[in-house]
Amino acid sequence: MSVARLPAEADNCEFKRAKGMASPILGFSDEDKVGTVQPHDDVLVVTLRIGGYDVKRVLVDQDSVVEVMYPDLYKGLKLRPKDLTACDSSLVSFEGKTVTLKGQIRLPIQTGSNIVEVDFIVVDAYSPYTAIVARPWLHALGAVSSTLHQKMKYPSEGRVKEVIGDQAMAWQCMVFAISRRPSVEPSTSTENGL
Repeated sequence: MSVARLPAEADNCEFKRAKGMASPILGFSDEDKVGTVQPHDDVLVVTLRIGGYDVKRVLVDQDSVVEVMYPDLYKGLKLRPKDLTACDSSLVSFEGKTVTLKGQIRLPIQTGSNIVEVDFIVVDAYSPYTAIVARPWLHALGAVSSTLHQKMKYPSEGRVKEVIGDQAMAWQCMVFAISRRPSVEPSTSTENGL
């Protein structure tokens, strides 16, 4: 994806909305890396306001086509099976296993003053994340995310607003995921033990 960069003098400026004027242009520069540990291969993990609660460990995944809610968030929001609608789709986990779907629920995600209603698929599977937000939410918000810069930017009220990632939380999630991974036999073996 190609994005244009705002001129330095336009950063943090208020944009006047003339009739027919486009939204602010979203982009990233090296200045957006300040405060991050570089180099890295971290995913973008943020805190979002979902269903009226501040929810930590939310993975922003622009490659995913559905928003997913895991058991920790389902229980934390005190949802019950009757709150869910039936969902006929199937979902395949990172390990290639079919995941049991409990159903679907529509909840608001508030980012600053912006609120976007999102259809979460509720799954019964372990994840170090509480939820995954995906392209449908990003596109509805008009947001662009960058794992390299550990942030997401979106237009709001004529300005460019940001959601900053939490690299330490991303590292913790990776450690949790690795510690839960079943032991695997080596993919190759040799007779002489090398």
